[in-house]
Amino acid sequence: MENKALELRNITKRFGTKVVANNNVSLSVYKNEILSLLGENGSGKTTLMNMISGIYFPDEGEILIDGKPVQITSPKVAYKYKIGMIHQHFKLVDTFTAAENIILGNREKYNMKAVNLRVKEIAEKYGFDIDPKKKIHEMSVSEKQTVEIIKVLYRGADILILDEPTAVLTPQEIDKLFSILRRMKDDGKAIIIITHKLNEVMAISDRVTILRKGEYIGTVKTADTNEKELTEMMVGKKVDLKIDRVYIEKKKPLLEIRNLTVKSDLGSQAVNDVNFYIRGGEILGVAGITGCGQKELCEAIAGLRPIESGAIIHEGESIVGLPTREIIKRGISMSFIPEDRLGMGLAPSFSMTDNMMLKTYREGKSPFVNRKDARSRAEQLIEKLDIVTPSTETPVRRLSGGNVQKILVGREIESGPNVIITAYPVRGLDINSSYQIYNILNEQKKNGVGILFVGEDLDVMLGLCDKIMVLCHGSVMGVVHASKTTKEEIGLMMTGSLDMSQEKEYGRAKDSNLSDEEWQKANMEAEG
Repeated sequence: MENKALELRNITKRFGTKVVANNNVSLSVYKNEILSLLGENGSGKTTLMNMISGIYFPDEGEILIDGKPVQITSPKVAYKYKIGMIHQHFKLVDTFTAAENIILGNREKYNMKAVNLRVKEIAEKYGFDIDPKKKIHEMSVSEKQTVEIIKVLYRGADILILDEPTAVLTPQEIDKLFSILRRMKDDGKAIIIITHKLNEVMAISDRVTILRKGEYIGTVKTADTNEKELTEMMVGKKVDLKIDRVYIEKKKPLLEIRNLTVKSDLGSQAVNDVNFYIRGGEILGVAGITGCGQKELCEAIAGLRPIESGAIIHEGESIVGLPTREIIKRGISMSFIPEDRLGMGLAPSFSMTDNMMLKTYREGKSPFVNRKDARSRAEQLIEKLDIVTPSTETPVRRLSGGNVQKILVGREIESGPNVIITAYPVRGLDINSSYQIYNILNEQKKNGVGILFVGEDLDVMLGLCDKIMVLCHGSVMGVVHASKTTKEEIGLMMTGSLDMSQEKEYGRAKDSNLSDEEWQKANMEAEG
């Protein structure tokens, strides 16, 4: 490595008088280098990168580009210094083409033929696969990400920052992205990646910088470290990264989904003739590219979305058409942990105590609610799940993502369900919080609870789940044993390149000539 492309010296950023997001942070990234930036939630990673990209301005310290001090006061100024940031949530106009999005915001007059030609040149140079004339709403997630990356390259970026770039990609798409990043590195680019996935850090980066609670902990060469050491640097203590798949005696299905078809908010078919079941003491994973029906499937089972056809059976009782309140009233013990933890799972302005009451405040004949009991339950959860909060009366929106998620998971489990539907329960959480959630779910599995686990980290799903059902455009591509498959096989199923739905009989549609008992028996025998 030769010159430093970017250097931060003693950067401090405060929000108000009490919150110090970054405290005296120094780091550097070289040309021809990929640097991973690691840290728990709230460690200041994104704030630091936002100062490099011109969204925030540091209160103290200085930024150097090619060894010279600069002041980056806006994203436009960041582009002037050849800095481009690719955010986790894409900033694209769906009705525009790729090329139109790439030049969006520039005031110069353009010849679109020349723009399309330039986009193709960049794509060929680094190995991107893109049609400049294709509209964003017609693209896959990986294609949209390609547009975002080419957008900053088109504007001349030599320093690239990628925030969680692999969060919604298949294993094959991740491999392709890494290949492109290596070509960019060989071309002299300096690349910073923010990620929580340690296996990817080890695979793609040259060096790793660790932040903890807004402060710089250290930088190590990737070749000289390992996942365990990096985790301990992030957390500040030893953490067991092993997920133990618990095996218990097979039980009868608790939840059965038969020929389920569900529409999206826009009226298109989101779930198409899906069949599966979940036994007690079993975790069934659901894998698929974002937007392949996972959200609609979970909401339909939870009674939050009407279905077009099919059956949802909980312990022999149909719950189709029943609102959530009626499901609870009938004593059906099922909990739903949605992916939108603050928008759908909790009331963000309510305290932990009040959020504990959301499922039970209508119980009893008294017109007054029992906050004393709810506060006691909240205190028990704080102790049991190690929730960090000033008090049980603090609004949950003021807490970190990990603590918010533990409140949501704790409240749902506290109700004593025998089926749990959970969607992306660790999305955006740091490693320590994530493994606490995995342990909670495993404990429920030991207690005989059946769990539907919608996830995006295939390594975790292979270690945690018993079986994995793969969705592609709302259809089931197959259900496989987690211990007998690979990430590559699941990735092919996610893209529709491999259809194993006929290979195994798991969750097959019910024959009209079979009774419920015969259908269950046939499925269980097929599974072995």
